[in-house]
Amino acid sequence: MATRKNTSKAEKEWAKELERGFMAAYEEHADVLFRHVLLRVRDRERAKEIVQDAYSKTWVYLSEGKKIEHIKAFLFRVAGNLIIDGARKKKSSSLDSMMEEDGFEVADETVTDPAEMQGIREVMKLLAELDEIYRSVITMRYMDEMSPKEIALVLGVSENVVSVRIHRGIERLQELFNRAPERPAIDHK
Repeated sequence: MATRKNTSKAEKEWAKELERGFMAAYEEHADVLFRHVLLRVRDRERAKEIVQDAYSKTWVYLSEGKKIEHIKAFLFRVAGNLIIDGARKKKSSSLDSMMEEDGFEVADETVTDPAEMQGIREVMKLLAELDEIYRSVITMRYMDEMSPKEIALVLGVSENVVSVRIHRGIERLQELFNRAPERPAIDHK
């Protein structure tokens, strides 16, 4: 009987520690995960659902006694898989059509200069034209402020692959930017 009591106490302690760690991960990563998902799915309610599902699936995984070495990378991978699953079920609308038809606008409260906001709109429009492999790494690197190592963990590729994709993505963005009318050409080098 004493062994069962000790096991029960140990299980309760494990559960408390698991919950504390999980809640700390939520506090630390929920906002950046939400922004990342929102940029990819372009629907606030769907982004909330995906983030909630990602945390739910992560909780189930942890409560089964499985270990996660890098919680942020795990959450981003789960969210990415949920986004892909959703895209397979329903074709999502493009950022361009949302901006034109619905008046959708990506908000950044840190930017107040109208000229800067117009520049951000243009970059977001160009970013939407990139292939997904470039768009996702550029988004994670510059909008989610993730390191190449963190991105590599999320995507399950090497840091070198991430760096190459970032570099090529920026080059393609530069080409798109320079092709657009009434803008001086830029050189990022």
